Amino acid sequence: MPARAPSALTIHELHPLLISGQLSPAELLEDLLARIAGHNGAYGAYIDVAADQLREQLRRQLASGRRGRLFGIPITVKDNLCVAGEQTTCASKILAGFRAPYDATVIERLRQEGAVIVPRANMDEFAFGSSTENSAYGATRNPWDRQRVPGGSSGGSAAAVAADLAIGALGSDTGGSIRQPASFCNVVGLKPTYGRVSRYGLIAFASSLDQIGPLTKDVRDAAHLLSVIAGHDPMDSTSAPVEVPDYVAQLEAPVNGLRVGLPRLPEEGIEPDVRRCVEAAVQVLQRLGAAVERIELPFIDHSIETYYIVATAEASSNLARYAGVHYGLREPAEDRSSLIEMYLRTRTAGFGAEAKRRILLGTYVLSHGYYDAYYLKAMQVRTLIKRSFEQAFSRCDIVVMPTSPTAAFRLGERLTDPLQMYLSDIYTISANLAGVPAISIPCGFSSSQLPVGLQLLAAPFREELLLRLAYAYEQATEWHRRRPALEQA
Repeated sequence: MPARAPSALTIHELHPLLISGQLSPAELLEDLLARIAGHNGAYGAYIDVAADQLREQLRRQLASGRRGRLFGIPITVKDNLCVAGEQTTCASKILAGFRAPYDATVIERLRQEGAVIVPRANMDEFAFGSSTENSAYGATRNPWDRQRVPGGSSGGSAAAVAADLAIGALGSDTGGSIRQPASFCNVVGLKPTYGRVSRYGLIAFASSLDQIGPLTKDVRDAAHLLSVIAGHDPMDSTSAPVEVPDYVAQLEAPVNGLRVGLPRLPEEGIEPDVRRCVEAAVQVLQRLGAAVERIELPFIDHSIETYYIVATAEASSNLARYAGVHYGLREPAEDRSSLIEMYLRTRTAGFGAEAKRRILLGTYVLSHGYYDAYYLKAMQVRTLIKRSFEQAFSRCDIVVMPTSPTAAFRLGERLTDPLQMYLSDIYTISANLAGVPAISIPCGFSSSQLPVGLQLLAAPFREELLLRLAYAYEQATEWHRRRPALEQA
């Protein structure tokens, strides 16, 4: 047995121990539950954890005889992924009490490999945010500094992995919601190509942008989880019928000669420490044999405004279904015959401030007289951004840039300034608009000892290239091995 506690180990370290019987799944689960009980109160990574239900779930998994790639390993999932019989609320009051009637496809695939599903990692309400402060169940705090945000919207998943309150986790990424919290929390976060992973059972934010992906302690674990959840799904019409390679087997393939492109990027608000860490990381890539060259990504400067038109428009359409009729919160009208009043009271009470802001923005850009001026124009610019990536990947294999312009900011610092909050995603949004895969890996620390992330992007369905270069960089550095000192609940 390793000297470290089971909850501190990675998926690839735990698997042989569990298969061989050196460690039992029950021992692993109890160690993880004890750590969650000791620290979740201080960090709010989980909305809640039903320990007895997890023990019963493990008993059923063991009785099923499944001894797959995740045998006995707890995997944490964000509160917008449907887990049959469990509350799935998107951290919103409007879905209070809703229990998913079915498993999302990614949950089914985790179960088939023997995983134990740990639901309800905290998040920004409906994934609307970059800080996990917009949750109806309270903010999540960064394990590296409790006075700072963990990023968002998958902040609960990222914080849980960073604090060893999770072995590995799933999040969703609409404009950086996996990668930015991965950067803030010093973990690995991968957004796959749009269509690589089924979205069936993911409660939608923006259907043309959303993608499910892993948050893990290292790159090998990200490859393990992606291998499990990737692949075509007939239940999702946007799921791509593209063969899934063996990501783990390709991790150690040589990176010598890979062409790495450094684009000219908007530098508004980038911290000197972030620039320093990213420049040092590029030098490491060069020492590993990558050929680095400057490239142009025209139109990427317009990603923020394009995204916040497209994403809010889709959010407005998707959230129209929450009306207090079939499920979730219902606030009855004073006049029991007034359906409109019931809608109004339910939505007023059920949606938080950021959700209301995005619904209003989206409704506005889709409204008569503004559709052509805003939404249609944004979709045209989105096409130009996608084409600029196609041109870039004709010259290089990987594009490198910061994950975020800053390290983690303080709680409350940007809540009253939505524009500054939205600028947190300035380097991540373009990957979602173009539908390309991207990964954030630890690449250093600021002068305040806060993590900094390096972002790698590749052409569609070339996740194996991302993972290969990320793994080579990880093996040449020690940043991913650092762990925060936690406070007790």
